[in-house]
Amino acid sequence: MNRMAGFPDETRNRHPFPQRIAIVTDAWLPQMNGVVRTLTTTCEILRARGHAVEVISPDLFRSVPCPTYPDIRLAMAPPGAVGRRLAAIEPDAIHIATEGPLGLAARRHCLARDIPFTTAYHTQFPEYLARRTGLSPGLFWRYIRWFHAPARRVLVATESIRAELRARGLHRLHSWSRGVDLACFHPRAPAPPEYADLPRPIQLYVGRLAVEKNIEAFLRGSYPGSRVVVGDGPALAELRARFPEAHYLGPRTGAELAGCYAHADVFVFPSRTDTFGLVMIEALACGTPVAAYPVPGPVDIVTDKVGALSEDLDRAIAGALFSDRADCAELGAHYSWDAATDQFLAGLAAFDAEPLAA
Repeated sequence: MNRMAGFPDETRNRHPFPQRIAIVTDAWLPQMNGVVRTLTTTCEILRARGHAVEVISPDLFRSVPCPTYPDIRLAMAPPGAVGRRLAAIEPDAIHIATEGPLGLAARRHCLARDIPFTTAYHTQFPEYLARRTGLSPGLFWRYIRWFHAPARRVLVATESIRAELRARGLHRLHSWSRGVDLACFHPRAPAPPEYADLPRPIQLYVGRLAVEKNIEAFLRGSYPGSRVVVGDGPALAELRARFPEAHYLGPRTGAELAGCYAHADVFVFPSRTDTFGLVMIEALACGTPVAAYPVPGPVDIVTDKVGALSEDLDRAIAGALFSDRADCAELGAHYSWDAATDQFLAGLAAFDAEPLAA
């Protein structure tokens, strides 16, 4: 029996979801970003539930630095290597998480053998690449449509991204939200010592320091107080040189990161290229309101009660400071990794439930 051809009847009767899952991703540890955190957390929960999860990631192959972003490694898998690994796994379901070299190899393998697979749209790559290359986003949208069109399901994090992909010609879309580790991210996290003498309000950014995150829009603002940056990335040296008045704390994780969120006065999310923004719900869970642009991601999460959206970030910061921190923590607590994992599994289970046609 070829497990990849579909569920056998007895498996379908015993288990509502696939039991052996292959995830192919070009984004993986030691990278640390929203995509990697989403995938690693999902894998942990799936395994805790008894699913066998195998990840095909860049650490399994020789890799080279990504042009313009050397912190990201691009896997140089030999021809057929990804397919051979998938065949050896014999998965019940294949999820292709990214559109990079490994994702392309897995896509090619599945299409050649008529194997169903899901994909996910994690990042606004057309806008991301346009920022890095100076080319039109429309050129990259052609690739996105081509890559995701054969997928049985394209997993999307928010309703605004669902609407955008549908407008771009992709129709087999399935919701896959995100979650917060509430044992870590909460308003009682200890304050970082670096905050002790900073003028208030403390305005915080957390995330990769890279051009597509639009951090300079935050740092060149004029709202009074202190601007704090948590994270690392290829843009760090340039940002330090251009905005020396900001406070750069480096990467933080766990309780230290939670404390940075919990004791800031406002969390500022200047990105225009994220599809969700995991850091926003972590900040909210710590009781900190969010200021952002009115773009996909923030428009799906930030309400008037928990922050403010504006094309003028200073105005958004000013508005967010009036939010009730208890409302912020309450909304953040509604984001569950268990519920998000249920959505992920439901997308895989839909293979047998619906036809391929849109």
